[in-house]
Amino acid sequence: MGLTHKEIFERYMHAGAITRNPEAIAALFTEDGVYDSPLVPDDHPLRHLVGRDAIRTGTGEYHRQPAYPGAMNLERSAYVLHDTTDPDVFMAEIDVAFDEPGGRRTTISLLQVFRLRDGQIAMLRDYFTGVPSISSPETVK
Repeated sequence: MGLTHKEIFERYMHAGAITRNPEAIAALFTEDGVYDSPLVPDDHPLRHLVGRDAIRTGTGEYHRQPAYPGAMNLERSAYVLHDTTDPDVFMAEIDVAFDEPGGRRTTISLLQVFRLRDGQIAMLRDYFTGVPSISSPETVK
């Protein structure tokens, strides 16, 4: 039996958000896989990547950018997976919570749509607008 949607998603999150490993990210995709981020500017390194080499290069460039100054708060971060009628398509709603310098909190929300082929990611559409500026009315208690 192949990997579940949850297993695929968790491997993707570990390779990307946790370890920031472009090789591991690219290995999750089919050879002709597509990574598309339609809401970011055209010059963003994750805008539209086709093929493992482009995904490796684009995610590597993205992860070399300065890191967000907040620390990811795993206890406040969450995700929900949604299956579809197509067994090769699922969606992930993600809220990544950060504790920022000065006691502020920020949450970055995004939606990802995964299309699989033979247990690998054939297409990932990542709906996010980038990292916000450091500001939020919610303060750490």
